[in-house]
Parts: sequence; structure tokens; C-alpha cells
Amino acid sequence: MNLNPPAFNTFQNDGLNIAYFDEGDPAGAPVLLIHGFASSAIVNWVHTGWLKTLGEAGYRVIALDNRGHGASDKPHDPEFYHPETMAGDAVALLDHLGLPAAHVMGYSMGARIAAFLAIADGERVRSLVFGGLGIGMCDGVGDWDPIAEALLAPSLADVTHARGRMFRAFAEQTKSDRFALAACIATSRDLVRREDIARVEAPTLVAVGTKDDIAGSAEELAVLMPNATALDIPNRDHMLATGDRVFKAGALEFYAGLAD
Repeated sequence: MNLNPPAFNTFQNDGLNIAYFDEGDPAGAPVLLIHGFASSAIVNWVHTGWLKTLGEAGYRVIALDNRGHGASDKPHDPEFYHPETMAGDAVALLDHLGLPAAHVMGYSMGARIAAFLAIADGERVRSLVFGGLGIGMCDGVGDWDPIAEALLAPSLADVTHARGRMFRAFAEQTKSDRFALAACIATSRDLVRREDIARVEAPTLVAVGTKDDIAGSAEELAVLMPNATALDIPNRDHMLATGDRVFKAGALEFYAGLAD
């Protein structure tokens, strides 16, 4: 497995340049990774060890920078960030790579995007891993308006809201476009209807940290779906669960149990 930083390429969809990497075993089963809000393919999947873990397990590892994030284009219009629109970028990437289907793993906002992808284009999804988002994708994940306000504040010192400070600091750490993120958060939280997620038949793993106060119950989402199981990630909050070893081991076990 090549441990050097992955090489990025770009493709166009919806008038935007979307950056992605395509690593691991070219002959392996493809896993498409969709990162969370204010993150990137590098931060969410490389720095946390997921590229290494999946690559060494023999998978072809593909990840995109969502629009508004990383090296992809960053429009400031909220209309570009509805999750079904962002799911279209993931489908377009599969088309660009000539892949009829892939295993799809998303974290937080990426899990929501993966859900909209599975609902609209279920034939493109071999399996799903929802990380960092449980029933919150259907019921909402609390008041995020203070996060948008925090992103637009003159400086971190001006932010007093705890969760707002967390995301503002994360955005600064990742050198993100704060105005694009504020536009993204305005529309990317569209809820998944329970009746729609209940129709998704792809094998699914729902993994949430036991100290995550954002995601909502993994078990409650899993029981809605015909072929889903829940995984508790012990003693991890929303941020720390991302690269947790229990999460990785659970995902590898989940993939190993699928009929390929």
C-alpha cells in the first residue's frame, strides 16, 4: 500500500470542478468515501487512517472532495448544496470512473449524502456505511444556525456558542472557505424521509459514537431499514469517532460478510 499522499484528479459535474483520489488495489472492490461537513477527503479519510486500512484490506479506495470543500469548487450560493444535488456529484464520479456500482461510506453530512444517493440511485450502491449519523438524518440534528453564524463571525474570538466554536476552529484548521461552508450548512441538512430510507435494501452498517450528541440513535435508524445493523463506537464523540479502531474493525467485518 502506497503511504504517500494520494494524487488528486478532477472531473466536472453541474458546472463545477470536483476533486477526487482513486487509490488502493485497482482490481479490488471499489469503496466510495464521502466526507463530512467542513472536512475533506484528506482530513476525513487519509489523516484518520481509512485509506491505509481499506487499501491494505485489498479495496479500491475512492474519495471526493464535496463541492464547497477541499480542492473542489466552492460556490457561495446555498442552492448548490442540497444533499440530493451533492449525491449527484458522487454518481457522476462513478460514471467518470466507469463504475456501475460501489460500496459507499459516508461520515456525518457524507452519510446523509450517501442516503440520498441510495434512495435515488440504489442500483449504484452495493452497500452502505453511515458513520456519525443515525436517526438524526430523518429527525434532524439540533439547531445548527449558530454554526453558520460562527462561520461568518469576524474571528473565532467572537464566537461564544460551544458547537459553533468547534466547527469554526475546525474550518480554520482545514483552511476552509467559510462562506462556502455557511452556504452549505444552510441547505445540506435536508431531512431523509423515514419511508424513503425504509425502502433502501442495500446492506447497511450504521456506526455512531456513544458520546456523539449530534448523530442521533444508530439503532433507531437501523431498525427502519430492511438490511441494516447498528455499531456503537465506545466513548467517542462526533469528531473522535471518525477514525476510531472499533469503527474500522466493524466496517472491515461488515464488508467481509457481504456476498461479493
